[in-house]
Amino acid sequence: MATINVYTESTPNPSTMKFLVNKLLINGSLDYPNKEKAQESDFARELFKFNFVEGVFFASNFVTITKTEEVAWSDIEPLLKDFVKGAVESELSVKPVEHSDDVNFEGTEVEVKIQQVLHDYVRPAVEQDGGAIAYKAFENGVVTVELRGSCSGCPSSTITLKSGIEGLLKRMVPEVEEVVAEAM
Repeated sequence: MATINVYTESTPNPSTMKFLVNKLLINGSLDYPNKEKAQESDFARELFKFNFVEGVFFASNFVTITKTEEVAWSDIEPLLKDFVKGAVESELSVKPVEHSDDVNFEGTEVEVKIQQVLHDYVRPAVEQDGGAIAYKAFENGVVTVELRGSCSGCPSSTITLKSGIEGLLKRMVPEVEEVVAEAM
């Protein structure tokens, strides 16, 4: 068995930290914004047993953990790194098996183009910060997306959404006039 290494990266959201491992955890992403939603995932369910864990998000080779305000990262980071290492080494399941890696875009030609831009250009950048973005709808020039993981509730998510994502989509898909985030 290969040695599992865990390292951390801060995210734009001060309450959230990204725990990266040298092993693929999941194809795609899964968001567990609270303990109740985490029951299907052994890994997430165990993380929520820590009373300071408020949210868990998985994508490719990392888990993003959101903490309560009462604790400092310096107090819990070593504990969480050890937990993540042990969970990955023991192959604690992230989710029930079934997810497909195939990307299927649906809708009008403009909607497919929007989804393609989000997938190819925006998703990798958002994942870099420990989050995920999902396309929801396009209506009357307005694209609605859902931000998850560290991007959900992040102080800089509005700037990212308006300056980054909206600007890119307006340039690449002229039919886009605005981008808004759907509340979780």
